[in-house]
Amino acid sequence: MTDDNQQITSLTQQTAAHLISRMAKDARTAQHILGQSDNTARNAALSAAAAAIRASEPEILSANQRDRARGADAGLKDAFIDRLTLTPESIEAMAQGLDVIAQLDDPLGAELARWTVSTGLDITRIATALGVIGVIYESRPNVTVDAASLCIKSGNAALLRCGSDSQHTSGLLASLMQSGLKEAGLPQASIQIMPTTDRHAVGAMLAAAGEIDVIIPRGGKGLVGRVQQEARVPVFAHLEGICHLYVAPGAKCQMAIDIAVNAKMRRVGICGAAETILIDKAVADSHSMPIVSALIEAGCEVRGDAVIAACDTRVIAATDDDFGQEFLAPIIAIKIVDDMEHAMRHISQFGSGHTESIITSDEKEAEAFLTHVDSAIVMHNASTQFADGGEFGMGAEIGIATGRLHARGPVGVQQLTSFKYIVRGNGHKRD
Repeated sequence: MTDDNQQITSLTQQTAAHLISRMAKDARTAQHILGQSDNTARNAALSAAAAAIRASEPEILSANQRDRARGADAGLKDAFIDRLTLTPESIEAMAQGLDVIAQLDDPLGAELARWTVSTGLDITRIATALGVIGVIYESRPNVTVDAASLCIKSGNAALLRCGSDSQHTSGLLASLMQSGLKEAGLPQASIQIMPTTDRHAVGAMLAAAGEIDVIIPRGGKGLVGRVQQEARVPVFAHLEGICHLYVAPGAKCQMAIDIAVNAKMRRVGICGAAETILIDKAVADSHSMPIVSALIEAGCEVRGDAVIAACDTRVIAATDDDFGQEFLAPIIAIKIVDDMEHAMRHISQFGSGHTESIITSDEKEAEAFLTHVDSAIVMHNASTQFADGGEFGMGAEIGIATGRLHARGPVGVQQLTSFKYIVRGNGHKRD
């Protein structure tokens, strides 16, 4: 936000580039200090921010109500309103996440490997900060705290660009993170939020090669697609969460029911929500109808193939487009597959590389699935809704990276570091 807390409502391409350049320069200066700071100081900043968030709960809820009312007036879908909504419980969860991150080991300066080569040179690989990280996100105001806290802990400066749907909440949360930095004697410019939701600012961030070191997008297909198409800065890709459950021959029916309902219906608007269930034909007769019935009774619309449609008259016939679809709504596609190989081919064809889960009591089946399915997260007998950095013990996450370079899965403190080599000699000269 600007000093007077006012939003810049309109930018040209040129003014956006100037704004981003200035903010990135300030971020770089701050990062040099933050990246060299003691872990105790960074932890103190996180603890102070947690206290500020707890103390500011009424103000946060009020700002969030303004954003939700604006979103409802703009016709945002229920899933987006759900992502946008904060409660006293979720505010406390944000503060607790800060407490957890503060307790993590210092990721900076950690010795990753050390060896001596035949010439006698002593070589050490140590963890370092990435630098200046741009985070572009929609709807979820908690991303403001998650991204800021992980960057502080890992010694990175962050430029945050929230969507217009969360600007009041995210702006306030960013200022509370800055207050934590100030209290700890660290530069507030380590965390900056864009004073505008103008789309030109996104374009300027994507073009800021040499000023921003990496971009992390967190949002819908449109946003991520634009980032991947336009970015001149390295990107940690966060694609759609087209997550699958595979009900294998060794699945216990009640467990399959319980996991299926939770994976889909706990929160339908998150990227870890299951979007497709694949039921092995070996258990189709015994498991299909109970699973379908439980989902429908939980308020879910089931779209199924011919076999699934025959289970219940309430099932809607699935089209080809229903498979590979991120519904972000109480809708799920269900299909019968011939065997595990068929299930894995389907996942490879229609999945997004996010999260897949096998339900089975057969350890051999489980290990085959866990070994051969190539997604960022592969689970056994667990709801896909556990695909979350907080649930992984990371305190929080910036996102779930579905690419294969540098970071994959939940992007936490460790994933926001790089490394350098330190080479120690004793008058060494090369022949």
